[in-house]
Amino acid sequence: MFGLFKSDPTKKLQKEYERKLEQAMHAARNGDMRANASLTEDAEAIRAEIDKLKQE
Repeated sequence: MFGLFKSDPTKKLQKEYERKLEQAMHAARNGDMRANASLTEDAEAIRAEIDKLKQE
C-alpha cells in the first residue's frame, strides 16, 4: 500500500535516455558528429542503468 505513491526511478531514466537520443539526433543532423557520439555514449550508459534496475 505504501509503495503506491513511490516514484518509479526507471521512468525518470527513460525520459533522460530519450532526451539524450533526441539531442544526439539533432547534433547529427547539424553535422556535429563528435557531439552525436558523446550524447549517444551517454544515452547508452543510461540505458545500461535502466536495464540493471529492471533486473533487480
